[in-house]
Amino acid sequence: MFENIDFSKMGEMLESVKEKARQIEEESARAEFEVKAGGGLVKVKVNGALEVVDIEIDDELLEDKQSMQILLISAINDAMKLAAEEKKKAAANALGLSGLGGLGL
Repeated sequence: MFENIDFSKMGEMLESVKEKARQIEEESARAEFEVKAGGGLVKVKVNGALEVVDIEIDDELLEDKQSMQILLISAINDAMKLAAEEKKKAAANALGLSGLGGLGL
């Protein structure tokens, strides 16, 4: 079963995978994702490290606190989901796993 596997190279392979994962993490952290809610009344931008980096609120919403809160929550949640999904896709693509959609990647 393991006749064609060179176990002496396993350490090198593991280090290569670790380095690739580190590179993916760094690239992902630099990526930015923007989501709009309420027809663009609220815009939220997050980075790949799932940190909010910018929020824009249209002046029209400043008089309607409840709507602003609802739209902010919606936009932040959507932006976080988008960033997390894109991070998974990038990792799968970089590791050659993009054809494994059935595994939730």
